[in-house]
Amino acid sequence: MENATPDYHRIYNDIINKKHPTRKEECRFLLDKQNLSVLDIIELNRKIFGLSDQMTETFNQSHRSYNKSSILKILDYQEKNKLNNMQLARHFKLSRNTVARWRKLFIAEKE
Repeated sequence: MENATPDYHRIYNDIINKKHPTRKEECRFLLDKQNLSVLDIIELNRKIFGLSDQMTETFNQSHRSYNKSSILKILDYQEKNKLNNMQLARHFKLSRNTVARWRKLFIAEKE
């Protein structure tokens, strides 16, 4: 088995070409990247689908998963923008407890 992750480039190109061709230019920068991070996927979803209803948003949030590099990027975003855990959680639609746990695991690991 080679790579267990989905081919996001192909998936999002198909979605844009078939259902949202007007948003192609808007998403070009992200789709031209060699590797898409979890943050890139979230951004693509926002650009293509916009704001969704609360039920869909809740369902999508409960099925997200983050790898270590994505978590570190989110925590770096927090430091660069001087956000507290609540502000970061709201920005990325995460739980405050999740952010606190990540900080405990990964910030303590750096030191």
